[in-house]
Amino acid sequence: QVQLVESGGGSVLAGGSLRLSCVVSGYPYSRYCMGWFRQAAGKEREGVATRNSEGLTTYADVVKGRFTVSGDNTKNILYLAMNSLKPEDTAMYYCAANIRGGYCGFLSRIFGYWGQGTQVTVSS
Repeated sequence: QVQLVESGGGSVLAGGSLRLSCVVSGYPYSRYCMGWFRQAAGKEREGVATRNSEGLTTYADVVKGRFTVSGDNTKNILYLAMNSLKPEDTAMYYCAANIRGGYCGFLSRIFGYWGQGTQVTVSS
């Protein structure tokens, strides 16, 4: 059974950093498409970053240069390092997995598995 568990969220001041973790169980994350999404209060969920089965990463323009996706294959954990955080980065962050293959991008409906989310709050 596929399970995703995020952690690492918290409250930081603008300009600070956090690293989110997504512990993956049930399959090796590196073989499939993984995504990070976020949803701010009152707003639609948006894609933040993806990592495909070849290890290629993509980022939303609003986080490009500040966020980095990486992973630990031995521990089966996906990370999202977030630097230079801004108040507008405040949201619930979710890890998601698409184990069916094919397109790997910011289309949330292709991801069949989701974690419970971890809250990130950035204050000015």
